[in-house]
Order: sequence, then C-alpha cells, then structure tokens
Amino acid sequence: MSKEVVARVKLQIVAGQASPAPPVGPALGQHGVNIMAFVREFNDKTGKMEEGMVIPVVITIFKDKKFNFVLKTPPASYLLKKAAGIAKGSGAPNKDKVGKVTWKQIEDIARLKLPDLNANDVEAAAKIIEGTAKNMGLEIIRG
Repeated sequence: MSKEVVARVKLQIVAGQASPAPPVGPALGQHGVNIMAFVREFNDKTGKMEEGMVIPVVITIFKDKKFNFVLKTPPASYLLKKAAGIAKGSGAPNKDKVGKVTWKQIEDIARLKLPDLNANDVEAAAKIIEGTAKNMGLEIIRG
C-alpha cells in the first residue's frame, strides 16, 4: 500500500548550502517535516556539485511526516549564463545583447536538460533552450 501524499513542495536551493532559514524552513515546517533531516540529506547529495549551482528540488511529503525528494537539472538560464560567461541576462533582450553562445553549447545544455523538459528529442529541447537564450539577450552563433 502506498503512503498518502500530503504535499509536493518545489524549491530552488544552492547545491550543498541548504539551511533551515527561508525558503526551506517555512516551506517544510508548515507540513511538520523534520527540516534538519532534509537539510542534511540535501547537502550530502549535492555537496560535490559545482559551487553556487542552483538545484531545483521537488519534495514529496507524506501523511506520516516523512518525505522524499527528487533533484532536477539546474535551470536553463543558469547554464546559459555560465556558457556565455555573463552575470545576468539583458533587461531589454531585443535591443541589448549581453553575450554569445554557440549552437553546440545550446545542444549540450539541451542534452543535460532533456529529462526535465517537455520535449521528445534533443532537437526539440534545443529549440526550448534557444528561446530561453534569446529572452536573456544572448546572441546565438550557428555553424
């Protein structure tokens, strides 16, 4: 018999740096989850990842106050900023271009993100990532 699910909480936490402070504490505390147990487990699983990498996590909370969580791939915007070597996207992406990415970099990001995207293959995923890149004010170099 499966356990009864009370809630699913989605958070974005820096790898290896979860703490009981917001957003983790309030999000889990309202469901009566042992916050320190989550923080310990999350930091153990993500401690060896790149410093500063933001990791989306989906936490499933059960009626008996136990939980499990699934780590997702980093946001496309984070990966694109890293690939382009920029700190943040453009405020006016149609006018101001802030960096450049190659089509190969977009395909690499699409391969990494494929399990979390609503796409059937790498080409469809690459188009999604390309849209994100354009909305960030990145110029795409093909060839």
